[in-house]
Parts: sequence; C-alpha cells; structure tokens
Amino acid sequence: MIVFGAALVGAIVGGMTARNRGGNKLDIAQYAASFGIAFALLGLIATVVIHRLAI
Repeated sequence: MIVFGAALVGAIVGGMTARNRGGNKLDIAQYAASFGIAFALLGLIATVVIHRLAI
C-alpha cells in the first residue's frame, strides 16, 4: 500500500509542479508520470526496509 500511496502523491506533486511552471497538458502528464514513478520507487524501497526490519 505504501507504493500505491507514494505513486499517487508523486503524480499529484508532479502535476502541480508542472502547472506552477506554466506547462501545457503534455508537460503536466510527463511530470506526473515521472514523479509518480520516482515516488513509487522510493515507496518500494521503504516497504522493503520496513519489511526487513519487522522480521
């Protein structure tokens, strides 16, 4: 669940970043996708670390 939540938060942050910088729809989509992927990767690493520490 951490991965999905992080991907969603990343997509929102990326979309807002592109909109604040004056990007068009494709810029917003690209930022949302790239931030979503990056945040999901960080969420995956956090999930693995948490899982390894809990066992």
